[in-house]
Amino acid sequence: MWFRFLKAIKRREHRVAPTTWVAAIAAVVYTFAPIDLIPEIVLGPLGLTDDLGLWGIFAVLLMREHRRWQGAIASP
Repeated sequence: MWFRFLKAIKRREHRVAPTTWVAAIAAVVYTFAPIDLIPEIVLGPLGLTDDLGLWGIFAVLLMREHRRWQGAIASP
C-alpha cells in the first residue's frame, strides 16, 4: 500500500501538505548539517536523539498523509 501511496505523490494524484514537505527537507538537511544541537562527538550515541526526534516528527506527518490519502480513495 505504501508503494501506491508514493506513486500517487509522484504522479501528483495526492497533494502533500507543506508542513510535511518542510519536515522532510529539515530532517535531511539537519541530519547532514555540520551544526548539531546535541553533538555526537561529545555525547556519543545519545547525540543522535535530536536527529531521531526530527525524523520521528517527519514519520508522524507522513503517516498522517497516508491516512488522508487512504480516506480519499475509500470515499469516491
